[in-house]
Amino acid sequence: MERQQRAREIMRRLGELYPTAHIALDFAGPFQLLVAVILSAQTTDVGVNKVTPVLFERFPTPEALASADVLEVEQIVRPTGFFHNKTRLIIATARMLVTDFGGRVPDTMEDLMRLPGVARKTANIVIANAYGKVEGIAVDTHVLRVAHRLGLSADKDPDKVERDLMAVIPRDDWFAVNYRFIDHGRAVCTAKRPACGICALSDICPSAFTVAGWREVL
Repeated sequence: MERQQRAREIMRRLGELYPTAHIALDFAGPFQLLVAVILSAQTTDVGVNKVTPVLFERFPTPEALASADVLEVEQIVRPTGFFHNKTRLIIATARMLVTDFGGRVPDTMEDLMRLPGVARKTANIVIANAYGKVEGIAVDTHVLRVAHRLGLSADKDPDKVERDLMAVIPRDDWFAVNYRFIDHGRAVCTAKRPACGICALSDICPSAFTVAGWREVL
């Protein structure tokens, strides 16, 4: 099957499997979303959702977080891991929001990527979920892995994987790709032991039954 045709069929099938796939982070507004996505690096959304209510109750605005005590913030976000660096990033981001953007999270990719700790993945998630602007495809570890196995990209660089996906997936599906691939990557196409035997994509997946440790059933 030609790559673009296969990509369309993949999105159709995943749409049937995960019709309500959506962002798993809890947030109220662009600022909370931005901070939550930064904190989500190398940890679970569940873990982030446990600390953000405490963080935002204490520091509800960019202005409040910009002037926060570093040690206090570190103590709150510690459970998300890499808390020294994450604290530095979210405080620096809050300060830039105040000094450069009037305390408002920007709504363009260019401006978002000026913020500390914000690369294309984070910017894509924020701009799409906070402002309804779909400029690209957010590529995290799940998306990268599933895209590789499905033969939609062979690159290891997330930005290049994003371009490969954008070239074969219809623009109307760009927002959904991330969440459908994440759900499928968690439920079936797992990192170590993908369940190829029950995968709805196995007949069109070039990696089906070839990954070491694949499972016939869950």
